Amino acid sequence: MTTLESIDVFDQERYLDGAPYDDFTVLRKQAPVFHNVDPEVPEGHWALTRHADIVYVARHPELFSSEQKGSQPQEFDEVAIDVQRRMMIHQDPPKHSRVRTLVNRGFTPRAVEKLRPRIAAECEQIVDDALDKGEFDLVRTIAAELPLVVIAELMGIPRADRRHIFEWSRAIAGQTDHEHGGAERTRNAVVEMSGYAAQLGADRRRCPVDDTVTKMVSPDDKGNQLTDEEFQAFFILMTVAGNETTRYSIAGGVEAFAQFPDQWARLKADPGLARTAAEEIVRWVSPTKVFRRTAVTDTEVGGQVIRAGDKVMAHLTSANRDESVFTDPESFDIGRDPNPHLGFGGGGPHFCIGKHLAVLEIELMFKTLAERAARIEITGPTPRLRSYQFAGIVEMPVRIVPA
Repeated sequence: MTTLESIDVFDQERYLDGAPYDDFTVLRKQAPVFHNVDPEVPEGHWALTRHADIVYVARHPELFSSEQKGSQPQEFDEVAIDVQRRMMIHQDPPKHSRVRTLVNRGFTPRAVEKLRPRIAAECEQIVDDALDKGEFDLVRTIAAELPLVVIAELMGIPRADRRHIFEWSRAIAGQTDHEHGGAERTRNAVVEMSGYAAQLGADRRRCPVDDTVTKMVSPDDKGNQLTDEEFQAFFILMTVAGNETTRYSIAGGVEAFAQFPDQWARLKADPGLARTAAEEIVRWVSPTKVFRRTAVTDTEVGGQVIRAGDKVMAHLTSANRDESVFTDPESFDIGRDPNPHLGFGGGGPHFCIGKHLAVLEIELMFKTLAERAARIEITGPTPRLRSYQFAGIVEMPVRIVPA
């Protein structure tokens, strides 16, 4: 039996076989604003596990700052935090509002929907190539390939450079995982990716083309534009977030369909369910597990007093299984609608700018798989990333049987 005394939802080792859902269930019922131990903060931190409390924190940046200590779970020194603040995910309004307005031009629902035919064609090519192989690592062959292609198309990245983007992105996301290079590899990847982005931005300023990078580095109708540092920071954010979370969602979705074969049969019978299936996959997988905020002033969440300066951790993994919000949350239901999951954040100023793009990619990939594959069999272990922040399967050997 799980007791409050035995719970530590900040121990990343407990996520290697999947999230500790039983612990989250206990916390939501008994201590939804839980004082969790923290090896990096002697006084510990507050772990939020209920959907409503996380939405409240996400939508009140005047009370809970992303900028003071950053939005990542782990602690950094002030020099590192100052560097991170160039990235809008680690900013508060009004600075965040200015940058988001400028970068949003390339990611509106209308702009993303125009990509549908191109993404659908890429999905068909990727799946057809996989069918020819029969047996392969699904993460690298399918789940990683689609977001790589899409981000490269959006950013005008040459095909020859795509593998660099993949390796840099994986290193940055795996900064707490010694098996993927750890902090040193992360620092090197950030430096290398920043240099690449600087050159790409300079090229587009000299020779504008019809791509997202040109929009990013060009003035808007009021003459406002990103600085070089702001563009480089956004390039890293977009490529890492766009690659990692979509890759984890696709791999996690295949795992979910293997666990719930009735839902796979349902999708094959009606590929039109791919849109709601994409949202359910994100809820089920919760590719971004958690975000961090720092209390700006003494306040209260869920009846618990939180003091100025306190570290607050919002567990999206738990919120997406909240019984007060989702009917039968432990069931994978590809027709779930409405589906107010927090897989892209809890709303507010930091709601994921790439949400529409990610959902479209997941939708079209699973629609294509349902139409072209009779079944996908997982044939070996599926190790996960050791990470506070991301819930990612890093390898998935499969056998795919054509329809």
